[in-house]
Amino acid sequence: MKKSIFALAIFALATGAVHAQSAQYKIDPNHTRAIFEAKHFGTSTNRGQWEKSEGEITLDKTAKTGKVDITLDMNSISTGVAAFNNHLKSADFFDVTNHPTAKFVGDKFKFDGDKLVEVTGDLTLRGKTNPITIRTVNFGCYTHPTLKREICGGDFETVLTRSAFDVNWGLANRATSDDIKVILQVEAIKQ
Repeated sequence: MKKSIFALAIFALATGAVHAQSAQYKIDPNHTRAIFEAKHFGTSTNRGQWEKSEGEITLDKTAKTGKVDITLDMNSISTGVAAFNNHLKSADFFDVTNHPTAKFVGDKFKFDGDKLVEVTGDLTLRGKTNPITIRTVNFGCYTHPTLKREICGGDFETVLTRSAFDVNWGLANRATSDDIKVILQVEAIKQ
C-alpha cells in the first residue's frame, strides 16, 4: 500500500512538472508587425504593414505544443501613402468599417527537435475563415535584461490567397496579385 501511494505521489509530481512547462506570453505590440508584399501589375512590389496588434501565446517547449491567438487592427494599415492606405481600408480590399480586425488562432505546432518549424490554424479576415500555415524563419527565447522575464519571438512567413477571403479588387486586370506574402515579426513577454 505504501509503495503504491509513493508511486502515485511521484506520478503526480512528474505530471505537475510536465504541465509546469506550459507558459503564457503576451504579445509585445512594440515588437510585433504583420508586413505584406503584393505584386503590382506583375512588376514592382507594393509593401505595407499593420502597426497595431494584440494577443497571447501559450507555449509548452517540453510537450512541443501551444496556441497562438493574435488580433490585427486592420485600421492600422500603413503603406507610407495616405491615399493607398484609404483604398486598402475601403470595401474594395479589407472593408475596415465592417471588419475592423483580422484574427489568427493556431494550435497545431510542428517542431523539428527543439526548433519550431510551423504553426497551423485559422485566419479570419474580412469575415471569412480559412486554414493557413505560418512557417518559421527564425525563432528563439531570451531573458530580457531590463524586464528580467523571458521573451520569445521570431520571424515567420506565409502566403495568402486573397480571393479566398473575398478580397477580389484588381484581380481581373492583375492590378494586384492574388497571392500575398505576409511576413510576421513577433515578440511576446512571459506572464
